[in-house]
Amino acid sequence: MRWSWLLLVLGLVAPTRAGELPPVKLGLVIPMAGEAGRVGQTMRQAAEMAIADWSEKLGRKIELAVGDDQFDPRQAVTVAEKLVQDGVWGVVGHFYSSSSIPASAVYYQAGIPQVTATSTHPRLTAQGFDTVFRVSGRDDQHALSAAEFILSRLRARRIAVVHDRTEYGRTLAETLIRAVVRRAARRIVATEELAQGDKDFSTLVARLKSADPDVVYFGGIFREGGYLIRQMRQAGLTATFVSGDGVLDPEFVKIAGEEAATGAFLTFAPDPRLLASARSVIQRFEARYGPIGPYVLYTYDAMGVLLHAIRVAKPLSNSKEELRKVLKIMRSSAYDGTLGHLRWDKNGDLAASPYVVYVTKKGGSLQGWFEQVTAISPTGNRGNPKGR
Repeated sequence: MRWSWLLLVLGLVAPTRAGELPPVKLGLVIPMAGEAGRVGQTMRQAAEMAIADWSEKLGRKIELAVGDDQFDPRQAVTVAEKLVQDGVWGVVGHFYSSSSIPASAVYYQAGIPQVTATSTHPRLTAQGFDTVFRVSGRDDQHALSAAEFILSRLRARRIAVVHDRTEYGRTLAETLIRAVVRRAARRIVATEELAQGDKDFSTLVARLKSADPDVVYFGGIFREGGYLIRQMRQAGLTATFVSGDGVLDPEFVKIAGEEAATGAFLTFAPDPRLLASARSVIQRFEARYGPIGPYVLYTYDAMGVLLHAIRVAKPLSNSKEELRKVLKIMRSSAYDGTLGHLRWDKNGDLAASPYVVYVTKKGGSLQGWFEQVTAISPTGNRGNPKGR
């Protein structure tokens, strides 16, 4: 377990009846090594930037504890317990749902608010914990948006579905299948599985080719998605490739090859560069750190949600009684952040969570490879990709 403490941007605090307000301690759990480490680094930078922006408004010191659960659910519990022992007032994290879900029970028992910037599995907010929030959408909403796009915009007649056996991939696939079957029962012509870490999908591709789909939907991440579409094209399978945010990474193009990846459609949140509310933060972040990563604004806003509620509630400590005041603010009020006007339902999910579709093309405005082409809501209502 990697662990570090940071003491960030410290303004003088305002006096109270008991003297100075105690410092606010927040936790951040992100990947810090491996392929995901570069994403984690940008998330850490976003958290530091949010703390710098909020310290003067808050009127007290802010301390940040940064941990890495290494995508291990058991390690996630250990990290969560350490944060609780260290007296945090709130946590942004964890990264994957498979870590956020077991960690959420620890925070719930301690009465500590948890806001995740990246965990999208529906089960996280279906546990009845009033301490859990997210600033991203959910996997099932991704898949419903994809189903609407496939049926209404691509007008697919024959759809094959593949997933990688993870909770993330399976949820995407199963939700999409249910959505398609409700509207067009006979359009699913094949369902397949693959394993994370595999690279040779020739047998699977042969079965897909024999099913003759016009769309292949993949529930999984960029690595397997890249190998899959590359081998599909090598086998002469020209079906349109559609997937979710797990594939929206330049590594997908690198693995697939530019020719094979071009034209793949992926669902994700609206391009932050098109949001007027994000412009200033993006400019300041890029001037200081370089290009924003995919979860910079989500992390920045997750920190902002916590710090805004603490500012309004004015808790005197991180006791359960004091943090209930913070949770009450988070549950009952909206937050205007870089991602727009955020409000939560009773489960801690965003009350409104629009998705858009990106096409993979060289020179795209997002990460140099992905261009926003349309906005589709899970209910099928088309939106304005420049509005949120």
